[in-house]
Amino acid sequence: MTDWTERYRPSSLSELRGNDKAVKGVREWADTWDDHREALVLHGSPGVGKTSAAHALAADMGWETVELNASDQRTADVIERYAGRAANNATLGGSAGGDDTGGRQLVILDEADNIHGNHDRGGKSAVTSLVKDAGQPVILIANEYYDMSRGLRNATQDIEFRDVGKRSIVPVLRDICRKEGIEFDSDALDRIAERNSGDLRGAVNDLQAVADGTDHLTLEDVITGDRDRSMGVFPFLDLVLKETESAREALQSSYDVDETPDDLTKWIEDNMLKVYDAAEATRAYDHLADADVWLGRVWASQNYSYWRYAGDNLSAGVAAARDGTKGGWTRWGRPQFYHSTSNTSDEVVRAIAERGGFSMDTARRAVLPYLQAMTHHCKPRELTVEMAAAYEFEAEHVSFVTGSGETTNKVQSIVEDAEDLRAERMEDHSGGAFAGIAPSTEAEEREDDDAEGANEGDDSQTSLADAGGSADSGESAEAAAGDIGDDAGDDADEDTRNVDPEAAEEDDGQSGLSDFM
Repeated sequence: MTDWTERYRPSSLSELRGNDKAVKGVREWADTWDDHREALVLHGSPGVGKTSAAHALAADMGWETVELNASDQRTADVIERYAGRAANNATLGGSAGGDDTGGRQLVILDEADNIHGNHDRGGKSAVTSLVKDAGQPVILIANEYYDMSRGLRNATQDIEFRDVGKRSIVPVLRDICRKEGIEFDSDALDRIAERNSGDLRGAVNDLQAVADGTDHLTLEDVITGDRDRSMGVFPFLDLVLKETESAREALQSSYDVDETPDDLTKWIEDNMLKVYDAAEATRAYDHLADADVWLGRVWASQNYSYWRYAGDNLSAGVAAARDGTKGGWTRWGRPQFYHSTSNTSDEVVRAIAERGGFSMDTARRAVLPYLQAMTHHCKPRELTVEMAAAYEFEAEHVSFVTGSGETTNKVQSIVEDAEDLRAERMEDHSGGAFAGIAPSTEAEEREDDDAEGANEGDDSQTSLADAGGSADSGESAEAAAGDIGDDAGDDADEDTRNVDPEAAEEDDGQSGLSDFM
C-alpha cells in the first residue's frame, strides 16, 4: 500500500498549503543565492511541510537533489563523501533546465538538530564546515532550531515553518479524497484536521487509515478510528504492569492514553521494577529494547507509522512478560524524561559527556538511564555520593538523576558529602602542594635568620626556607615539605632562587601551591 504522504507530496512550492510567508522566503533565498551563498535552515514542528518545501523548491528551480536522511551513520566521513562532494561541485550536468541555476544541485540534510555522531564524533563539525564552504545550495531541516550548535546557527539563514491551520489542512484532505475517488462528509474531514493540531502529515496519515478501502467517509468512521483519550497514564500502568492477562487489551489501552509511545516507554521503564520480579523484568526489557529500535526509526525517517510497532512492544509485549496478575496498590512515579529540553537535564547530560569523553547523545541515551537506575531515590547512598562527586553535581542535578526532591535533607547531605569527597581527593592527588603545614616557632626563627642572611649576602642563594623550611631545619622542615617528591623539590629549589628576599621576610610561613608556581 502506497503511503499517501509520499503519493501526494507537493511537486511545486505553489502546491504547499499554509506557511505562505515561509514559502515565499524559501523562494527568495533560492533566487538570491548567488548574492549571499549561505545555507538555509527550515525549522518547525514535525509534519508542517519543511522537507516537502525543500524538494518542491528543487523541482521549481530545476535543481538536482542530494538528500542525506537522518541516521546514526551521519558521520564526518559519510557527510564529506556524499553531501560534501555535492556541495563543493561548481557545476553539475544532467539536471533539468539549461540555464545556470538549472545546473545546480541542492543538498538536503534532514534532522540537523539531532546530529550527535553515535559512531563518529565528527558529524557535527563536518556539517558546520559543509555549510561554510559549500559551492552549492544547502538546506538543513530541523525540528528544534536551538538544539543546533551556535556555530551552525550563525553560519546559516533560517526560516520557521509554523503549524498548519485547520483551514489549510481540510482542502488537502478534500483533494486527496477526490483523487482517490472517495466521497466524504465535510464534518469527517474537519474532525481529522482538528485532532492533528497543525500536523498536516499526521492528518494525511489519519485520513488514509480511516478512508482507505471505503467509498464514503463519514464522521462515524473517523470517531471509530479516533483515539479514546479517557484513560490516564496511571490506570494504563495498572492495566499493563499488574492487571490484564490479555496482550490485546494491553495494546488497546496504549491507544487510549494521551501519550506518545516514546513517553509511554519511559513510564513503563521507570515503574516496571516496582512490581516485576527479575525473570519477568528480563523478558520485559527485551520488548522495551525492541520498542526503542522502532522509536529510533521514527526519529530517523520521520515516519510515524512505526509508532504502532513500538506500541505493540511497550504494551502487549511487556504485559505478556508478566506471570499472572499483581495485587495491591502501587505508587507510580513520574519518570525523568531524558529528552527534556530543561536547563537542568542539559547540564546533567553535558557533565556526563565531558567526564566520559563521548557525545551528548551517548550520554543521554546510554549512560544517564543507568545512573538513574543505579541511584534511584539516592540508594545506595555511597554510590550516589560518588556520582555527585565525579560529575560535580549540584542539588538540582542530583534530584534530576535520582528522582528525589531537590530540597530534601537527603539530597542536600549528599551534595555536601560529595563536595567534601572532591576536596579530600584533590588534596590526596596534589602531591603535597596543598599541605600548608605551619612550621614550629623554632622553624620560623630559622626561616627569619635565613632570610636576613640572604639579604646580607648573595640574593640568589635563597633556599627551601622560602617554601616552608630549609635543608637544615630538621623535622620541622621535613614536615613543611610534606609529600612533595624529589622532582617537585628540585623545581621548588630552582624557582625559589628568584624570590625577592624582602618578600621572603614578609612570608607568613604558610606554604602552598603558589610557592611553587
